[in-house]
Amino acid sequence: MSIKKVVGALLGVLLLLLIVLVIKTMIYPFRTNDTPVGTSMMTVPVSEKSVKRFAGGIQIPTISVENYEDTNFEAFDRFKVYLESAYPEVYSKLDTMTVNTYGLVFRWKGKNPDLRPVLLLSHYDVVPVDGYDEENYFTGDTIFRINDPVQLPIDEIQEGWTYPPFSGAVTGGRVYGRGTLDMKGMLFGIMEAADALLVEGFQPERDIWFAFGQDEENGGRNGAVLIADYFKEQNIRFDAVYDEGSFVLAPGVGGINKPMALVGVGEKGFLTLRLSIRGLGGHSSMPPKKSSLVMAAEIIEKLNNNQMPARIIAPIRSFLNNAGGEMGFASRLAISNQWLLKPVLLKTLSNSPATNALVRTTTAFTMMKGSDANNVVSAVSELTMNFRILPGETVEDVINHVKKACEGFDVDYEVINAREPSAISPEDTKGFNIIRQTVNKLYPEAIFSSYITIGGTDAYKYQLVSDNIYRFMPIYLNDYEQRTIHNENEHISLENFGRMIEYFKELMTRYEEA
Repeated sequence: MSIKKVVGALLGVLLLLLIVLVIKTMIYPFRTNDTPVGTSMMTVPVSEKSVKRFAGGIQIPTISVENYEDTNFEAFDRFKVYLESAYPEVYSKLDTMTVNTYGLVFRWKGKNPDLRPVLLLSHYDVVPVDGYDEENYFTGDTIFRINDPVQLPIDEIQEGWTYPPFSGAVTGGRVYGRGTLDMKGMLFGIMEAADALLVEGFQPERDIWFAFGQDEENGGRNGAVLIADYFKEQNIRFDAVYDEGSFVLAPGVGGINKPMALVGVGEKGFLTLRLSIRGLGGHSSMPPKKSSLVMAAEIIEKLNNNQMPARIIAPIRSFLNNAGGEMGFASRLAISNQWLLKPVLLKTLSNSPATNALVRTTTAFTMMKGSDANNVVSAVSELTMNFRILPGETVEDVINHVKKACEGFDVDYEVINAREPSAISPEDTKGFNIIRQTVNKLYPEAIFSSYITIGGTDAYKYQLVSDNIYRFMPIYLNDYEQRTIHNENEHISLENFGRMIEYFKELMTRYEEA
């Protein structure tokens, strides 16, 4: 056969392959949301009373600290008293109890004790504020302008705290302060929903429980862990558990021109590992060819260049199927033809920090220490790294991965903290479907999908008492608003607070219809 015929045959095969790829892309069953772009989100009025109760809770500095015994419990005591005074109807109609003094638990008795209950989670501790003196938290007059017609554009908000971090200032259509997004907003949304339904005379079909932890920001060992243990001891299993997670993301992520409502059906595990690398030490005037610090740098390079493999797990496969239809043609081509283009798809997803975290166990080098003097070569250098572990892999897998990279070096290993990834919750459940229905009502334009939660939540602890755990905060956030979480100028819009209340009312009243 002549070269010309061979080339012609190869071109024919390539053309046929291209036709197959395009046809598969065109017929791939991407799930679609046909709601026109620009369709309005539901507007839910929020009362002045509701906003005042929420703002009052923000003013109490319930700050989590690393050592639980060093907590300013006086603030937590005040919060407990405040919550009861703010919601007398909830406290009088629901059974209430505390676990380990500060874990707040409520039971709303349903009509049918044979039905499995549902559990709504939140937490009322908040992360510290840089430079904040706990002895001098805000006690001035609060700005409270709920009907303020002026809404400051996001790009005009100054850097730093526009209002004191525990002021609970209400202006420009927003409530400002530490905890407005993480996580008192959700707690007060649940309480407002319950309060409104009690006034209406509503009683659920099944028991509804609330559990609000006091130390989620530092692992939940004194809050959620003990509350979950209590439920297990009482032989209480839940039909569904709801906690914080992702949000409704504004258009623009990954080039998608619609909002995306992402529900975490699982969360990544974590491992913080400290390595002690030994080498020759001495005076810096006569350094060894490879000091312990140089060896640590070589280990960093090996681990950074040879990370844990990228994989597409079930929730991310679902996300690609749900969101892929709104992506560009090249992305749709790769998703539709993973039988051939999966390596290309994984490489593309690995290129962005946000999507890379969804497809692999990530490696972050966070701390490094050599000697304490500028003219001393340390005999031992320390390297600390943090891994966020993808479901399907284990803490042991990651440690073995690190040990392989350290072969040939003299290294000691210390696990600082570790937790295995969560189980993956199913999507064919009443608990998941009610989220879908409610999101479709509040955010008709949004693409709805399961997801994997990258950060840790209290939800993990409740695997003891439920197989169906879902992580979602029903608010719409743009990039700037997301960046205020654990950061300066944390705030929530009144529109989001109103939709949060409506979401939990729907969840409580419509559960049997899902």
